[in-house]
Amino acid sequence: MGDRKAKIVRNTSETQIEFELSLDGQGNVDVDTGIPFFDHMLSMVGKHGLMDIKIKAKGDLEVDGHHTVEDVGICFGQALNQALGDKKGIRRYGSCTMPMDESLVLVAIDISGRPYLVYEVNLPVETIGSYDTALTEEFLQAFANNAGVTIHVKMLAGKNAHHIVEAVFKGLARALSEAVEINPRVSSVIPSTKGTI
Repeated sequence: MGDRKAKIVRNTSETQIEFELSLDGQGNVDVDTGIPFFDHMLSMVGKHGLMDIKIKAKGDLEVDGHHTVEDVGICFGQALNQALGDKKGIRRYGSCTMPMDESLVLVAIDISGRPYLVYEVNLPVETIGSYDTALTEEFLQAFANNAGVTIHVKMLAGKNAHHIVEAVFKGLARALSEAVEINPRVSSVIPSTKGTI
């Protein structure tokens, strides 16, 4: 197993982002996107996924948070894809049913090379602080598209938007941690009957 790290730099007329990822970290995070609630959620991905994540993002927040959140998702997906390399030995699949007080969210991931998102979450409010709750789906779609992964997110229970979104991000962290883990039984094998992902 090599050094599973990646650094992505994305500069557009809307955002400037530096994204560093280490899949085999200890959950060390340093995140600044200019959107405090989003920073909080991304920090949870690192902490609960045991990934080291460093993100410095500057976006056109005077317009809204859409470009920043989506572009961070793009960078995260590209970083994951780069860090995984040929994907030999990974478990490939991961899932988590994440409770957060009254909320319960199922997140399942397949590192398949086929980007797809199923998002079945109903949020009772449109904003949490300065964060537009609809951007959670945009983030996941951008991540799935650029990582080449299939993600299913299904809300099973919940009333509080903060708790629901937090369960989504924590569930993503745990499912992703499981999917990228090296399986010692097949550490040199790509987990696909096709021989490639």
